[in-house]
Amino acid sequence: MRFFRRRSRAADHSAPPRPSAEARESGGVAPVGAVNGYAVLRTVAALPVSTWRYHWEPESVRHLGPMAQDWHAAFGFNQDDTTIPVIDGLGVALVCIQALHRRVEELTAEVDRLREAASGNESEAVP
Repeated sequence: MRFFRRRSRAADHSAPPRPSAEARESGGVAPVGAVNGYAVLRTVAALPVSTWRYHWEPESVRHLGPMAQDWHAAFGFNQDDTTIPVIDGLGVALVCIQALHRRVEELTAEVDRLREAASGNESEAVP
C-alpha cells in the first residue's frame, strides 16, 4: 500500500502542459469502442464500496467509495491501481445511469403491456 501526500498541481513543474481549448475541440481524443452499459452496471453492482480516509486526515474525516485497487481490478482503465481518475468515475457513473434508464423504460413498457392485457381479461370476464 502506498501513502500519498497532498500536493498542489500548480506547484508540480514536472506535470505536462495542458492542451489549449482549441486543441481539445479539434479532436484531441480518439474513440476506442462502444461500451455495454449493462455489463458495466453489473461490475459496479459487485464493486465493494466502503468509507475510508487518507492517513493524513483527522480521524473524524470519512470518504465514501471503492478502493482504487478494487476499481483497477474491476475496470483496469489505467496502469495505476492507487488512484481512480475522476474522468473514469464520471464515465462509469454516466453509462450506469444510461443502463438504468434503459432498464426502467423496458420495465415500464412491460408493466403497460401487462396492464393492458389484464384490463382486456377483466372485460372478457364481465357478463
